[in-house]
Amino acid sequence: MGNTEKLISISKLIRYLCLVSTTSAGSGHPTSSLSAADLMSVLFFGDIFRFDLDDPDHPNNDRLVFSKGHASPLFYSIWAAAGAVTEEEMMSLRKFGSSLEGHPTRAFKYTEVATGSLGQGLSAGLGMALNAKYIDKLPYRTYVLLGDSEMAEGSQWEAIQLAVHYKLDNLVGIIDVNRLGQRGETMYGHDTASYEKRISAFGWETFVIDGHSIDEILSAYQGAMKVRDRPVMIIAKTLKGKGVPLFEDKDGWHGKPLSKDELGKAIEDLGEIDRSVRGEIPKPEMAEKTMQLPQEIKGPSYSSDEHVATRKAYGNALKRIYPAFPDIVVLDAEVSNSTYAEIFKNEYPERFFEMYIAEQNMVGTATGFSTRGKIPFVSTFAAFLSRAYDQIRMCQYSNINIKFCGSHAGVSIGEDGSSQMGLEDIAMFRAILDSVVLYPSDAISTERLVEEMARHKGISYIRTTRGATPIIYSTDEEFVIGGSKVLRESNNDAITVIAAGITLHEALKAYEELKKEDIFIRVIDLYCIKPIDQVTLDKAAKDTGVLITVEDHFSEGGLGEAVRSAVPRVAPVYSLAVRKMPRSGKPAELLDYEEISAAAITLKVRSLL
Repeated sequence: MGNTEKLISISKLIRYLCLVSTTSAGSGHPTSSLSAADLMSVLFFGDIFRFDLDDPDHPNNDRLVFSKGHASPLFYSIWAAAGAVTEEEMMSLRKFGSSLEGHPTRAFKYTEVATGSLGQGLSAGLGMALNAKYIDKLPYRTYVLLGDSEMAEGSQWEAIQLAVHYKLDNLVGIIDVNRLGQRGETMYGHDTASYEKRISAFGWETFVIDGHSIDEILSAYQGAMKVRDRPVMIIAKTLKGKGVPLFEDKDGWHGKPLSKDELGKAIEDLGEIDRSVRGEIPKPEMAEKTMQLPQEIKGPSYSSDEHVATRKAYGNALKRIYPAFPDIVVLDAEVSNSTYAEIFKNEYPERFFEMYIAEQNMVGTATGFSTRGKIPFVSTFAAFLSRAYDQIRMCQYSNINIKFCGSHAGVSIGEDGSSQMGLEDIAMFRAILDSVVLYPSDAISTERLVEEMARHKGISYIRTTRGATPIIYSTDEEFVIGGSKVLRESNNDAITVIAAGITLHEALKAYEELKKEDIFIRVIDLYCIKPIDQVTLDKAAKDTGVLITVEDHFSEGGLGEAVRSAVPRVAPVYSLAVRKMPRSGKPAELLDYEEISAAAITLKVRSLL
């Protein structure tokens, strides 16, 4: 059997596995899988893709991202055709307990990133390609299978722009132009020239091919490997449901498996199927990645009389801790002179990546970096992370290790006004499974918590403040994830005030004012909002009987609700939070206006007493 004949035979096997597995599951997307079967067969078994099946984490393996994650039957079937998945395992598709889930997740060992929320795979692939070219300096290539419907997503074009900017000649996108989306024809249908015109205008090398011609597909892949200094997009005209006349190129079949009766006829239509045929994937070449060994570092250094913005301490911390965590990379969305990520950039420019004002792609790219063992720190204004929340949400399904920093949080930013004020960010990140949410109040706590973030495995978020704040803690103070600090405490405490960040300073002012009246309050710095310090809160609730929370954040989903959920029925919890439409003004004016200032705290304490 010649190579072309074998590839055709493998494509038939892949189509067969896609059909029988989805019919067995009673759900799935067979038509979306069949359209790209030839594209993937040639990639895997046409002497293009390099991968060690026995070592999925091999640093030199080529990477494959299925951005069109609903084509998971195809994804699993190509590994089955390589001998890594049995036909029996294919029959477990979509069943509870199976690693072959409805959309690819990391439960399946060959999945790079969880996909299924469309428009995100190219960004993840971009991160993997950046890592290969600029960090590890390895020869692996990254391939991303894209659906034509998802090309309407803006995040795709964010990635397309940046891939050219960074000259990623090790990144290959493959658009499966099968014409039909979920409810009918896509924006451009089979007009491959429209895709070619737009993508090439950004500077990509493009190959427009018949996605069912083995020779054309192979020629495109081989051509892609010769391109230098720019990424490649293969634009393949295909037929949805290719090979099965019942639904080939027909609307109304998206996400619908065949019945058992229909399956029998479809298998007949495919023709003779060699269920024993298997393809071979060549192993990657052996190349060593650049390695740096961790070094010892000193602690933060500030004088007790300094006023330092926590956002600046974030930048200082990144610069300070990098030698101890040499896998760190830093990404910023063109605001590094405000987030102070530029402090790191100026010291370690080769580890810093300017992502421009394209937050969705920035998070997706960080996801790709994380899959390759890096520790990405991602920064922008807290308000603008909301634009990338879907990408952040998807990180949790990939077990991704990313550190987020949202600066300019709350009304305390002042005159810039409501559009710049992050007031939803705590709620956003609290909702992420197993996330860590941190809100430091001074430079020392910020630096220590950035260091803890680097050690922690998983999604963590740190909220930083625009204005300079006093140093509260000594340089040798320790901070742990899940902890808090009791800053003022006595046996006569009438009420506990719990705050973080900017409002902690307001709570300390309130303490001094109330002390003049012989009213004593306990003041807790809840610097870690998630996971929350249950023990300290329980003790405060029992000792003082009343809790007041104060936060520069909307009341929904913020610090107050976190405390209330932690001490249900132990003590009443009163929440001071941003409840009015924010306006421009001086920070002090806005804290007063929103009733989260020292004056508001003292008023609330007096009213409760």
